[in-house]
Amino acid sequence: MDKPPTNTVALLSGGIAGTAVDVSLFPLDTVKTRLQSQQGFFKAGGFRGIYAGIGPAVLGSAPGAALFFCTYELTKSVGSNYVPAPILHMVGASVGEITACLIRVPVEVVKQRAQAGRQPSSLIFRETLRREGFRGFYRGYLSTVVREIPFSLIQFPLWEFMKSTWSKREGKPIEAWQSSICGAISGGISAGLTTPLDVAKTRIMLAEHGSQTARGNIPNVLKEIWRTEGTKKLFSGIVPRVMWISIGGAIFLGAYEKSKITMMKMYS
Repeated sequence: MDKPPTNTVALLSGGIAGTAVDVSLFPLDTVKTRLQSQQGFFKAGGFRGIYAGIGPAVLGSAPGAALFFCTYELTKSVGSNYVPAPILHMVGASVGEITACLIRVPVEVVKQRAQAGRQPSSLIFRETLRREGFRGFYRGYLSTVVREIPFSLIQFPLWEFMKSTWSKREGKPIEAWQSSICGAISGGISAGLTTPLDVAKTRIMLAEHGSQTARGNIPNVLKEIWRTEGTKKLFSGIVPRVMWISIGGAIFLGAYEKSKITMMKMYS
């Protein structure tokens, strides 16, 4: 069994991994957001201003991912003697997502509005604060958590299972590149299955303040999309989402594993 990382190692490795994936794959995220926008891809900006909203994404990447992995690894460490591994990985990922979303959601609100509205992030920040107050930055918190938890319930147990199986076959801990491949497969499967929840989250974050959608009732949003736009719209953006998260899973979990292995060697 791999030696668990210290909190410091988990924080630093998570920060490096989060920044690496969000910056490198930002254009795909923009395309996905515009495809899911109610106004449609081209009216939301098409391929123009593909890096709109990258500022808040860069600022939020490291702390969000660092907080997730620190919580995830801590939960695994505390529960390892009491809870079966698959359930422990599910619980760890869920607690990690709930915690990380405290940072991730305000970043997502500003970023997605910049991506879909092509306005400067600083202006969107001020307008959100003026019109909706501090709570406006947490619009879509519940829908994000509802999207992220099912995603992580699939991705992380699958990632850990694939790593463990590969490690047992080789008789040694796996390398970072192997973790990267496991991350790509587990991420792609999770992304495809949770796309409707991602569409609902995007609609809630982009909705006009005070509108029915902005209230954040996920089942109602999904039902309204299905009723007015059809089942196909619930899976809008699935191709860039699966591409983005498959590549992102490879970079994110590969970079995390590489950073973790390197730092644990340095501190040992």
